[in-house]
Amino acid sequence: MSDNEEVEQAPSGPVENAWAMKIPEFTEKDNPTGMLEESKFATLFPKYREKYIREVWPLVTAKMSEFKLKCELDVIEGSMTVMTTRKCWDPYIIVKARDMIKLMARSVPFEQACRVLDDDFGSDVIKIGNLVQNRDRFIKRRQRLIGPNGSTLKSIELLTKCYVLVQGNTVSCLGPYQGLKQARKIVIDTMNNVHPIYNIKSLMIKRELMKDPKLKNENWERFLPKFEHKNLSKRKQPLKKREKKNYTPFPPAQPLSKVDKELETGEYFLKETERRAKKSAEKREKQEGAETKRHDKREKSFKPPNENKKVDADAASNDVDVTKLKEKVKKAQQKKKRL
Repeated sequence: MSDNEEVEQAPSGPVENAWAMKIPEFTEKDNPTGMLEESKFATLFPKYREKYIREVWPLVTAKMSEFKLKCELDVIEGSMTVMTTRKCWDPYIIVKARDMIKLMARSVPFEQACRVLDDDFGSDVIKIGNLVQNRDRFIKRRQRLIGPNGSTLKSIELLTKCYVLVQGNTVSCLGPYQGLKQARKIVIDTMNNVHPIYNIKSLMIKRELMKDPKLKNENWERFLPKFEHKNLSKRKQPLKKREKKNYTPFPPAQPLSKVDKELETGEYFLKETERRAKKSAEKREKQEGAETKRHDKREKSFKPPNENKKVDADAASNDVDVTKLKEKVKKAQQKKKRL
């Protein structure tokens, strides 16, 4: 009877916000018979995680037993295995358990990894190792994602409501499904040389705009920051650029042979002695031209430069003022007498 009431209460028309819908909880009563077949998943973990996993493994087995799952730890092979039992009632919990051991292998602590088993939470392991070819550039962009003292990573966690861990060539995310979608976009954009501050700003603006009911049906693009690539390509350009010629289906003309060139100039019909005399004359002309150039170059340093002499106007004029000259002579004589 209660199931029929729930069906009647469910909305029949289109849903405005699917994320706001509450997913009904799947309980043991929904599947009392359990599972017929056994499902099994295994994942490898690195050597440095062995100590931590050994310490936490009793907690992992206790958590799995709540959902009627079995788990095994193989230290020699370095693998973790989860499997269903006949008593297991949730068909999807084995996929969640697989995600949990994957996260633990990627250095996510047990306290965070066990949250994946909840219905509202999911996980995403983003591979970033193959997004950037240059190793130094990859390290810089990965550090940009973390930020100074992990401030950028913390702001991403607060905005997306996800736990984010950067480890080696992967980024492990854990949280609500909508937050995982946003976290993946930020990570991939950062590795593609888009600073995470742009996405963080846009998420903050969107959060504020969601509070205003007037802007519900309006376009928000005018409020969001726009990223533009400012840095130009730093690839070394060649000194001589070859210009592509227009394509023609016909092959190029065959170059002239030595005999053809001689026929054109008329050398072919000359005698051997005449040909030698012509060559020697051409050689002599070249030598004479080179010698004159060398001589001019040597003589250049001995040639005086052109000096523009300034001629005073007073010196050029031959007219002498006699009265002024007499006065100067008188003054000079008077000075002598005083002395």
